[in-house]
Amino acid sequence: MKKLLATMSIISLLLGCKQAEKQAQKEVQVVEDKQDKKDVPFVWEGANIYFLLTDRFNNGNPEKNINFDRTEETGVLRGFEGGDLQGITQKIEEGYFTDLGINAIWFTPVVEQVHGATDEGTGKTYGYHGYWTKDWTAIDPNFGTRKDLEQLVKTAHAKGIRILLDVVLNHTGPVTEKDPVWPEDWVRTDPTCEFTTYENTTACTLVDNLPDILTESDEAVELPDALLAKWKKEGRLSQELDELQLFFERTGYPRAPRFYIIKWLTDYINDFGVDGFRVDTVKHVNENAWAELQKEAQYAFDTWKKKHKDQILDDNPFYMVGEVYNYGISGGREFDFGDKKVDFFDNGFKSLINFELKTDANKDYETIFKKYNRLLNTKLKDKSVLNYLTSHDDGAPFDKERKKPYRAANVLLLTPGASQVYYGDETSRNLIIEGAEGDATLRSFMNWEELDSVPEIQKIHKHWQKLGQFRRNHPAVGAGKHNRLAKSPYVFSRSYAQGDFKDKVVIGLDLPKGKKSLWVKGFFGDGTKLYDTYSETEVTVTKGKVVLDNQFDIALLELVD
Repeated sequence: MKKLLATMSIISLLLGCKQAEKQAQKEVQVVEDKQDKKDVPFVWEGANIYFLLTDRFNNGNPEKNINFDRTEETGVLRGFEGGDLQGITQKIEEGYFTDLGINAIWFTPVVEQVHGATDEGTGKTYGYHGYWTKDWTAIDPNFGTRKDLEQLVKTAHAKGIRILLDVVLNHTGPVTEKDPVWPEDWVRTDPTCEFTTYENTTACTLVDNLPDILTESDEAVELPDALLAKWKKEGRLSQELDELQLFFERTGYPRAPRFYIIKWLTDYINDFGVDGFRVDTVKHVNENAWAELQKEAQYAFDTWKKKHKDQILDDNPFYMVGEVYNYGISGGREFDFGDKKVDFFDNGFKSLINFELKTDANKDYETIFKKYNRLLNTKLKDKSVLNYLTSHDDGAPFDKERKKPYRAANVLLLTPGASQVYYGDETSRNLIIEGAEGDATLRSFMNWEELDSVPEIQKIHKHWQKLGQFRRNHPAVGAGKHNRLAKSPYVFSRSYAQGDFKDKVVIGLDLPKGKKSLWVKGFFGDGTKLYDTYSETEVTVTKGKVVLDNQFDIALLELVD
């Protein structure tokens, strides 16, 4: 591959054409990407998912920064900052995610947001975060266009990266001067949730002024007049009505609120081939709605694959991961509402976000890894969790002051389960912003300038890249069986098998600097050639050990092909 690239580069230089060289590099990259996808199966249970706020990551089109007259002064970090779909696509094209070992990207919702601002005592706030829906059928122009979303998905898939859309079924956006409340047969506006029972967690508004969709209702409702008028003005009324007619005829569902929204959400699968949903506010919706969403999502995914056979990445089913706030892996399959337990895994979800790792992260490595290995292979067998240490709405993340970036990478990327890298984890983006109140402080713009100019940030970033690539290249890390090989220095193995594919790795942590012996007996036999991807060193197993001599305290060992 390197010879091919060199030859192409020479030809392009002889032609005196930089464009030809760039094209050559692109063609080689496509070949490499396809080889990677062919050689290593993608496994959601061990995925390395990057989560970003669409508005806070990268501004690809500054010309669209103000829409719907959203010009009021807001509280610190509570207005639109300019990030968009084009900006994400640019970073995919540049290889930022590939270099970080990311194989799936989840970004905050991009549907059209309420046009007005609210004031909750923290300064005026717009729907920059994407969770305040006005129209599920439209892309908010602050984030981009349908064409932008289509291009993003295609670009990601060409790199072997899956796309997760963040979806909201629980509520509309808040009521503002520009955004009237939806009809009362669609939403409730009280009471506010108390979170002590099943009913006062589901049949209530999450917070004040966040109208709650009547997802438990099977009563047929008419479309809101305001929505019909909006579609008519935009010249797509008949198209939307015709599509709804076909949907309800095919499914036989009543025209109840949740089924309209399920139709609108699954359209993005039908139209663009997105690979999964990250589902918001799961425990605030009656669980049968999620099973219905998954059924229609899978139907849409299968339909898209039939129409785009040349674009299919693999035979994985449609993926749904749920945000059941405060769910922890120790709870196994069930979430306890106090008066009722619900198995969300039995209602459409392959995985749930795990809120437990941020506290587990303070324990020693083996305690963490052994616990997660046990639970994922017993209570949660054939299911998974999505681990995180930092997020957009968790005010008590691990290492909020960013004093332990290497420890954070080791824990997040090496713990069994899928991993969620929150944008800026890999660059120690500041989570404490002066003047920002509440979760806004967690949502500053991505610190690209620091990454370009601060050596320590670049060093931290390189560590995250090395671990991320190792995880991406080896499903055994996240989805495999864990076993400790030696206590001191600490060495463990991970093994994974799926059909004809087998994957085995050995990892060492907290290693002494300088010369060190890593015990691999019983896992790799004498004479086996291994490659430490961290120090880029080839070694041979001798008398049950491999010897490394470097200044790193970590080793990532894989078999030499």
